[in-house]
Amino acid sequence: MKVGPIEVDVNAPRERVFGAFCDLENMTDRISGITKIELLTDGEVGKGTRWAETRVVLKREHTEELEFDEFSPPGELGVRCESCGVDYRFRYAFSDQHGSTRVVLTGEGKPLTFMARLMTPVGLLFSGTMKKALLQDMEDLKAVVESGD
Repeated sequence: MKVGPIEVDVNAPRERVFGAFCDLENMTDRISGITKIELLTDGEVGKGTRWAETRVVLKREHTEELEFDEFSPPGELGVRCESCGVDYRFRYAFSDQHGSTRVVLTGEGKPLTFMARLMTPVGLLFSGTMKKALLQDMEDLKAVVESGD
């Protein structure tokens, strides 16, 4: 299952936009779909940082463990998550675009288990929901960055 590309232009410098997309401590205040973040690793945020993220999906709370598996400020950010037998990988690319920053998100989910392979057609039904949530996350962060918070 592939997601994207999803693109958002943010009227702010690339370094500031990148920083907002990896500021885990403030995510619950900035992204409407996230209800809780728990850092699972110590130290500075970077490659290998792991966290538990709780969201409301289809009226139920779900918590997933995520990890930054790529971290190249201010150009690329990679997020990995294994859920329900599927390995999800998302890539955010940040580029200068006529005085603003273009953020392009791409992603894919690869089934790891037999059951996940069987459920692939069902997963495709939910890909629109996932894309909508990811776009909303990006729009929420855009609004925060552009407001100067």
